[in-house]
Amino acid sequence: MTSVTATKRSGPDDPHGGRSGRDGHGGQGGRPRRSWRPVPSGPPPRGKAFGDRAAWFLVLPALIPILILSVGPLLYGIALAFTDAQSGRTRSTQWIGTLNFQDLLHDTLFWDSFRIGLVWAVGVTVPQFLLALGLALLLNQNLRLRWLARALAIVPWAMPEVVVGIMWRLVYNPDAGILNETIRDLGLGDGRDWLTGLATALPAVILVGIWAGMPQTTVALLAGLQNTPRELHEAAALDGAGAWRRFRTVTWPAIKPIALAISALNLIWNFNSFALVYVLTSGGPGGRTRLPMLFAYEEAFRYGQFGYAAAMGCVMVAVISVLLAFHLVGRLRGGEDR
Repeated sequence: MTSVTATKRSGPDDPHGGRSGRDGHGGQGGRPRRSWRPVPSGPPPRGKAFGDRAAWFLVLPALIPILILSVGPLLYGIALAFTDAQSGRTRSTQWIGTLNFQDLLHDTLFWDSFRIGLVWAVGVTVPQFLLALGLALLLNQNLRLRWLARALAIVPWAMPEVVVGIMWRLVYNPDAGILNETIRDLGLGDGRDWLTGLATALPAVILVGIWAGMPQTTVALLAGLQNTPRELHEAAALDGAGAWRRFRTVTWPAIKPIALAISALNLIWNFNSFALVYVLTSGGPGGRTRLPMLFAYEEAFRYGQFGYAAAMGCVMVAVISVLLAFHLVGRLRGGEDR
């Protein structure tokens, strides 16, 4: 226990009488000496401990579903990758160590799908961001019927991916699709089968991905633009800065954190795409649109190789973790620079 010596106060029975003055003698004009009290040490008050426990009770309803529906299946999938689990087998699953990963290193079909996935993710994310930025800048202007334009801009975001895929399959239909009908009406040819052509399937699917994901990026960038103080634009305009210079010196620094965050998330989401491409092409023709998620799905549910498909999932989780790490490091360094 810490002992603190307290200064004795003068009282009515003090032989020196009265309060101590500045010179150490009695007097009415002196300031009383401060009596120091020891700081209590020991466990925190019961009220604070109860508050911490109450906070955990409030978090548990949201934490338990995450543990059961996300963390649990992830750990089970990682464990499954080290087994020879298959469908329709009567004998018990055996632990085979890293054999699935060794086979995966020499699987050219998987690495081809991985390359196609990277092309798809980058090919969708970059144009998606550029078009969304232009649309956000346009919707941020004082235009007539701006509310209607903003409502129409988010329509693709409100549609499920399956519905988007079915709708675009009708657009790309080689016989009665609106795209080929327009080409014929303009006299540009007879059209083509866009989703089954080896050279056109992947670009056609990328175009659909851009259209479907652009509203989300537009909304995020528009929110950043609306939070930029107009006084900064007005001051830059008074200094003679043109539109491009105002964007480079005022607008872009204000929305840069949002742009980096939404681009990183879009890259990860696009790399993990499944439903849209599955409805459009099912990975064809000839595997030209077989993304890694589609390849893992086929291995698991078409060929019954659950352990091998789980190993593919572990590789994709590792790639996504690396992308997230680069993104977080960049954000932290950006915070330190500021």
